[in-house]
Amino acid sequence: MSAEYGGRTGRQGRLSQWLRGRRPKEAADDGGREALLLAAAAAGLPLAPAAHPAPGYRCSCDRVGCPTPARHPVSFAWQTQSTTDRGQIERWARHQPDANFITATGMVHDVLDVPLEAGREALERLLADKIEVGPVAETGDGRMLFFTLTRGTPEDEDEWWPCELDCHPETMDEHPGLRWHCRGSYVLVPPSRLPGEGLDVHWVHGPEHALPDPLSLLEHLTDACARHHVGQDGDHQSGGAWPLRH
Repeated sequence: MSAEYGGRTGRQGRLSQWLRGRRPKEAADDGGREALLLAAAAAGLPLAPAAHPAPGYRCSCDRVGCPTPARHPVSFAWQTQSTTDRGQIERWARHQPDANFITATGMVHDVLDVPLEAGREALERLLADKIEVGPVAETGDGRMLFFTLTRGTPEDEDEWWPCELDCHPETMDEHPGLRWHCRGSYVLVPPSRLPGEGLDVHWVHGPEHALPDPLSLLEHLTDACARHHVGQDGDHQSGGAWPLRH
């Protein structure tokens, strides 16, 4: 699967160089928004339209007091709507120019979602140890998203193993440390905008990189979360890592 979705080509290498230093508004200004969405779809990430920021730190949806402004899908049918079809994504991008996009996890890929500083530390260590790292995104609200192969959806449901790290949209607050987005969850995909001046979701390791096995990253990520959870004086900081090591 990783060969199918993550193989590198000269075109993808140029995309990686183009991504460096660019932010969603810059991309949108020259049509690059659509190119970024199509690159994500080409990597196997199924996409669906999402809400976008509205003036006054509000959400574009019609829900009064939306609890997750600009961070949720437009349609309740987002799981079946999500697609990698180029034509459909082009139509969405052109007809909904302000929309963010989500990618549904648990079909092709999962996402390991960690606090930003822990993620940056883990990414540096992973690259230094020459461990294959797939696409990685940073969010303006202080998270880092590591895209991996999914644990799968086997024909025999008993073979699918649950995990205490599993995170669904309604359980986000319960997982302040490491969150594992698998079946039934989603994350914003670059280029997305968040409420607040200059806040966005952008790639730091582009979608041309092959999706790795999540277990190859998990130990580095949990260790980094634990280190950032414990203060220099040994006291636990707010927003605990999960799991903590004793």
